[in-house]
Amino acid sequence: MTEWTSICRVDDIPVLGSRRVAREKGLDVAVFRSASNEIFALLDRCPHKGGPLSQGIVFGTSVACPMHNWTIGLCDGQAAAPDEGCTPPFQVRVEDGTVLLNTHELAHHAVSETRPIAGPQRRTPAA
Repeated sequence: MTEWTSICRVDDIPVLGSRRVAREKGLDVAVFRSASNEIFALLDRCPHKGGPLSQGIVFGTSVACPMHNWTIGLCDGQAAAPDEGCTPPFQVRVEDGTVLLNTHELAHHAVSETRPIAGPQRRTPAA
């Protein structure tokens, strides 16, 4: 049986906006609300350069990454062509106006994903 974790009320998420959900391990999860009050959840990381999708602009059932304007589908985390890549989606449910995420996914899904490290690469000294 699937267990669900209460995250917030739908009204706590701005229309065409998002809310971040911190996890014990792994990157945050971004929970989005569309203009038609649909709720979606993705790992808060663009597949391109790791931009925080929670800071992007929501339109229709997509979000534009704030770093390089990649369009990411809220339903499946897939980048729109011609871009390629995917950010992990999370199961989400709404019951009586409360947003719920799959408890197992919150603890285990995509916990090994990281953000790229900014700045110059370290060079290994020549032997």
